[in-house]
Amino acid sequence: MTKSVCVYCASSSRVDAQYIEAARELGCILAQEGVGVVCGAGRAGLMGALIDGAVENNGETIGVIPQFMVDNGWHHKGLTRMEVTDSMHTRKQMMARLSCAAIAMPGGCGTLEELLEIITWRQLGLFNGNIVILNIGGYYNPLLQMLDNALQQGFMKNEHARLWTVATTPQEAVEQALAHSEVFVAQDKY
Repeated sequence: MTKSVCVYCASSSRVDAQYIEAARELGCILAQEGVGVVCGAGRAGLMGALIDGAVENNGETIGVIPQFMVDNGWHHKGLTRMEVTDSMHTRKQMMARLSCAAIAMPGGCGTLEELLEIITWRQLGLFNGNIVILNIGGYYNPLLQMLDNALQQGFMKNEHARLWTVATTPQEAVEQALAHSEVFVAQDKY
């Protein structure tokens, strides 16, 4: 396998079925495209469905998880490969390093934090892959509005809006993640 895509998503199972179904579909599509799935290794919620979808289609799944989560038994047992880290910070670095692109599905604080961090890393030139916000059912509309507000208020430059794209279906997300597009190069050094 030559490519893997990092997928950020919720481990909660108390969510609407449309999100679980989209996660399973995303895993299926990535596997059918011959693209590996890099994720947080969780066994529940969208993360579990994502892994299940990839595994059911003979896809490669790489789960990256901190030791304390393994100790609590939160990891998926069907992963192709599991990388255990010493911290959440190391986890996120490894997930990005193993991936050519990132897709953010709906999720809570952890997913939002991962999405905003990878956008920042791309802005700083630390991550050069495509970043796709998978806006299932308009879930990310408030965040997209906030990002637009940051642009309008001068907290971000207009070219920063090219750091990510928005998809509404798993198929669109995969196409955008794998698309050969102009890579944004950060002009500012922070």
